[in-house]
Amino acid sequence: MVRILASAPLLIAAVFGAFFLWGLNPDRDPNAIPSVLISQPAPEFALEPVAGLEVPGLSRADLLATDRPVIVNVFASWCVPCRAEHAVLTALAEDEGQTLYGINYKDKPKDAVRWLKDLGNPYQRIGSDATGRAGIEWGISGVPETFIVGAGGIVLYRYVGPVVGDEAVGTFRAALMAAGALPEGAGS
Repeated sequence: MVRILASAPLLIAAVFGAFFLWGLNPDRDPNAIPSVLISQPAPEFALEPVAGLEVPGLSRADLLATDRPVIVNVFASWCVPCRAEHAVLTALAEDEGQTLYGINYKDKPKDAVRWLKDLGNPYQRIGSDATGRAGIEWGISGVPETFIVGAGGIVLYRYVGPVVGDEAVGTFRAALMAAGALPEGAGS
């Protein structure tokens, strides 16, 4: 019995070490994290607009009302990768006519307003998720995360992390094409 108790810390350390090494694996793709929302209706949520912005809030009803795919981006002013992907999302919205909605995650309204004033606001609707409750409902693991939601509010695709760089943008554009939001070969 003493031997079992004496080896318990070593066993616990080995288990934690294995998880640590698994997390550091460079071949592990964070986008491979499965989402239970794919092919399911968007979760129930209703978010007030960000105070100080002249943009309406966002709710599940807005997603149900659309007859074409929309992009839902979860972002925050304090998120450095969100800043990096902002130009890509702006181009999709402004240059390619994609409908872009935002969920401002755990952010102070004045910081979100300043951030969007500095970078430009490509969002048609932005819901303020100050408590993080909507993020939980969407199953996000962090920010940024970007979803493609199809007609009838069905979640079609989830991208974890910033949509930055040729590979990430290509993957996201392919998902938009598969959803019918972009014509074949658009932006190639």
